[in-house]
Amino acid sequence: MKHFLLLLFLLISFSNSAQEIISDTTFVRLSDYSSDFVFDMKYATADNFLKAKVYDCAECYLRLKTVKSLIVANNKFMKLGYRIKLFDCYRPISVQKKMWIIVNNPDYVADPSKGSIHNRGGAVDITLVDMTGAELDMGTAFDFFGIEASHRYDGFSATVNRNRRKLRKIMVKSGFKSFDSEWWHYNLAGSNKNSLSDFKWECP
Repeated sequence: MKHFLLLLFLLISFSNSAQEIISDTTFVRLSDYSSDFVFDMKYATADNFLKAKVYDCAECYLRLKTVKSLIVANNKFMKLGYRIKLFDCYRPISVQKKMWIIVNNPDYVADPSKGSIHNRGGAVDITLVDMTGAELDMGTAFDFFGIEASHRYDGFSATVNRNRRKLRKIMVKSGFKSFDSEWWHYNLAGSNKNSLSDFKWECP
């Protein structure tokens, strides 16, 4: 009888553990997995190039596999005395449609009929801050749409170029791909295979 009860206990425990396993493609909140990031979710305010608030509240959700790789990158940065600051994360396709209505120009906003990696939960818009919270000089502001935002632009000071290289080097080594025309944008490799999503998080 004791052996039977022990076996039953183990089976129940295994079943509960199996239910707690989360798929790598599940949308999760980054702050539930790490408190080491800084957040400035621009599209939850009007402080962005749209001049409009398109998120109901400031949250950063991503697919779990993106979160894992981002934490790896942030741990590397923290060893150097920096942290990742996030401007945008996963973006529901319904929000993409809102943005397209405001600025229906594919040079600035992805056409929602095609979507973007943001809509697939695999993209982040980021910069680096030091341990006091001060942003490193990247030459332009986030969402600056000019040639100066490109990784290829070399008209900045050695400090700016070094800061951009530092961000890019660690992000790429952590499994992300840079986006040539936007120094702040990184896609997790392979995220283009994920489906577009309109998952919406609950606001407090």
